[in-house]
Amino acid sequence: MSKLRSQKDYEKTSAFRFWQWLSGEKDPYIGNMEMKEQEVFQESPIVVKEREIDHIKLHNKIYDIDHNKELKLFRIFYRISAVLLCGVIMAALIICVSYLPETGNPNNPTVNEVAERYVEKGTAETGVINTVTGMILNYRGFDTFGETCVLFIASSCVMILLMVSEEKLKTLPKNLEPKDDKILQYVARIIVPVLMIFGFYVIVNGHLSPGGGFSGGAIIGSGLILYSSAFGGEKIRKFFNENVYKCIKITALIFYGCVMTYYFYTGANGLTNIFPLGTPGNIVSAGMIFYINLFVGLEVACTVYSFYALFKRGGL
Repeated sequence: MSKLRSQKDYEKTSAFRFWQWLSGEKDPYIGNMEMKEQEVFQESPIVVKEREIDHIKLHNKIYDIDHNKELKLFRIFYRISAVLLCGVIMAALIICVSYLPETGNPNNPTVNEVAERYVEKGTAETGVINTVTGMILNYRGFDTFGETCVLFIASSCVMILLMVSEEKLKTLPKNLEPKDDKILQYVARIIVPVLMIFGFYVIVNGHLSPGGGFSGGAIIGSGLILYSSAFGGEKIRKFFNENVYKCIKITALIFYGCVMTYYFYTGANGLTNIFPLGTPGNIVSAGMIFYINLFVGLEVACTVYSFYALFKRGGL
């Protein structure tokens, strides 16, 4: 049997010192080894000059087009390959176009019962005058809802990648904001209200004439961008900041999702829609398509402006 040692005797053993070194409690080299700071390496000016001369010679030898045969051959090969590739792509496109069906041919694959139903029964079933809007927001409403969700996800990803904190926004250089351009500001005062009114007009008349939420929202977003470019981000943030953006964008998408869910449920189960179609041609008609256009327009307008603001300064 081993003899039990006292703590003082144990601390004198090499096992205890090894344990202290292993656990990091004590470094055996501190105080026992001469420690001297490393001197800063300074290269002589002659060696630096020689290295610069060698670098210049190497650079001239590699990029000397007149005497570098490999670079000459590569450039010739690159140009010939680019021309051949363009020729192949053009030939492929021309061949594909030659196989497309003739315009107006009644035997075309697109002339079928689906297009016939859109044209003949679209107004009666959707209440819209613009058949394209009825097709996009009613017959193909599931696809359009997916496109709107894609816009929401895209703007969210851009915010995750580019958005910076409020503290960092305060430290950004002032040259990111536009200069006090009087001509641009006078033009913006005239054009921005026209863009807003016209964008709203395109949205609310989407079921009556060409337009709708996507095109009208893009027009409103362009108006916001023009206002920000003319007057700066501080002024536009007085009425359109990050909180307003989130409220509008999330609320519009939620309401749009609820409406489309109701449409899917009633349509799939053959239930009667409680929202009346109204009189085709009136501004308030087409059931919920009128309101869907509003939701889509708000979603698109917020997305267009958010992309501009985030890429410009990293914040709304």
